[in-house]
Amino acid sequence: MHHFYAYMARMSLIQRWSLRRNTRAENDAEHSLQVTMIAHCLAVTRNLRYGGNVDVGKVVLMSVYHEAAEVVTGDLAAPIKYFNPGIKAAFKEIEHMASEQLAGYLPEDLREEFQPLLFPDENSEEWKIVKAADKISAYVKCVEELGYGNAEFESAGGTIRAQIEEMGLPEADDFMREFVPSFALPLDALN
Repeated sequence: MHHFYAYMARMSLIQRWSLRRNTRAENDAEHSLQVTMIAHCLAVTRNLRYGGNVDVGKVVLMSVYHEAAEVVTGDLAAPIKYFNPGIKAAFKEIEHMASEQLAGYLPEDLREEFQPLLFPDENSEEWKIVKAADKISAYVKCVEELGYGNAEFESAGGTIRAQIEEMGLPEADDFMREFVPSFALPLDALN
């Protein structure tokens, strides 16, 4: 018996934004789905508009599993995780150990195929796209919460938007300009 997918199913139990009052709770499973859809769009945009050659399938799969370690560690709030370089490095090591634990829950003959998903090459163009999609998803959460009248997300939104701009990815800039404003609209305005 192998427990990998039973652990992955627990992504729906990992709540995000624990230090902020949320109008609507968000969990890692729904966040990962949104990141995957955004990352797919970013990868396609990179290849079609900017002459890129990223592996779209790899981007999609990396996105699906980008929060996998959190089923072991939980979601550590960003102000804690990034408080100083020592804490950030220690948490990276904890996440690595969690990913090793998860890999151990796979049948041995499948582990090599999951290696780049649980231990992504953080210097790859594919991973940079996943990280941009992750930031965009977080920004979208801020936009939605602000739309519900929740000022709790105002400062986070500004910080995250600046981080996205600093990434210097034209495909991320395109997504922010072409798709993100719609998230502030009510359903009737989308029709």
